[in-house]
Amino acid sequence: MIASNRTARNTLRQRSATTRAAAKIRREGAATLATHAIAAGLGVKEARSVAGSLRKNAAKAGVTGQAGVSYRRGAARTCTRYTVREVAAIAALYRPRKPAFKVAATKLALAA
Repeated sequence: MIASNRTARNTLRQRSATTRAAAKIRREGAATLATHAIAAGLGVKEARSVAGSLRKNAAKAGVTGQAGVSYRRGAARTCTRYTVREVAAIAALYRPRKPAFKVAATKLALAA
């Protein structure tokens, strides 16, 4: 594959994932922490990492979220969904080191 095509496809895939996640949050009002991180512009792998760190800070912030069920490829998993304001409260306590994570944390904190 031509390198420029690969880059363009990756960019398009990233933008569409970000847009889809943001639309889901607007539509439903609450989403998992990974979805909020994807909406902030992170890739799926990075979003999972940030979500794990945010989950730890949720307990410190005293935010509980709503219990729900998340479906992926037909498999149902229990999850916790958070509103934008709850994520902003959690992100205020989050202190990342990686520059991409810092940008995402800022976006999450300012989203509310």
